Amino acid sequence: MNVKSKKPLAVMAVTFLLICIVFFISLNMGVIRIAPLDTLRVFFGQGDARDQLVLFEFRLPRMVLSLLVGAGIAVSGAIFQSVSQNDLAEPGILGINAGASLAVVLFIFFFQGSAVDLSMAGTWLLPVSALAGAFLAALLIYVLAWKKGVSPVRLVLVGIGVNAGFNALLLIFQLKMDPRDFMQALVWISGSIWNANWKMVLSILPWLLVLLPFSLYKARYLNVLQLGDQLAAGLGTRVEKERRVLLMSAVALTASCVAAAGGIAFLGLIAPHLARRLTGPRHQTLIPVSALIGAFLFLLADTLARNVLAPSEIPVGLVISVLGAPYFVYLLMKTK
Repeated sequence: MNVKSKKPLAVMAVTFLLICIVFFISLNMGVIRIAPLDTLRVFFGQGDARDQLVLFEFRLPRMVLSLLVGAGIAVSGAIFQSVSQNDLAEPGILGINAGASLAVVLFIFFFQGSAVDLSMAGTWLLPVSALAGAFLAALLIYVLAWKKGVSPVRLVLVGIGVNAGFNALLLIFQLKMDPRDFMQALVWISGSIWNANWKMVLSILPWLLVLLPFSLYKARYLNVLQLGDQLAAGLGTRVEKERRVLLMSAVALTASCVAAAGGIAFLGLIAPHLARRLTGPRHQTLIPVSALIGAFLFLLADTLARNVLAPSEIPVGLVISVLGAPYFVYLLMKTK
């Protein structure tokens, strides 16, 4: 095994170790503090009933969901950046998050004050709305960007425009909501997993079990697409077909994660960039490293969101934005 092949493995090992450390710390921290020894007793079946309830019904599902959402958004960001050939591309900037959020706000707006129980809808109907909105946003972007094919530059510019339009519509409908529904929509759009449970984990898990391995399988096409459309076509790649397939897989990843956690910005930008700096541009290593970094960052952000202002809670999406916005500005300043 040469040095180049060892480096990605070392990065993965270190990132996995960091995830384990933050995971264990997060288990112990919260409004109800649980000592590390008491946490271990619970896992060995010797803890008291209160600690078991807190860990197994509240903290564990939330932390597992954090890992899944972080990995999914990070991989979708890596795909968007490669397909668009733009290092600043990510689901939030391209309008996919905004499309999902608009669909959810429309659902809340039209059902406010009706017999529909929105707390139950949060488990079933809101995720379905988010999925539909994300796919419709992606379809709109692709259709508007089409002109004898889809150029990466046009795709990004159209995505930014669609994102701005969706955000304007979001604001209009939010202003017409009653205060209770407005706050519900605002928290969801900001990115929050405060109501995480095992049902939400099971709802996102099948998507990731299919799409993450599929993305890794398509890594060779992502490598080729980075060379440019003409060179990729010259190497025998069916550029438009592969671009559509990869875009749909990235949209599906984003939609499933947004459906579970709301609007999460910048994570799909930061994680692939850090992975690329650590392991290089080959997607066979970039995708798994991005997934691990995304999982770590989301878990860390959620731990901070739960504890910084406890017993109050900050939406995790805001914490990630605070961490990610300076990095986005840094990338803009470096871009020629």
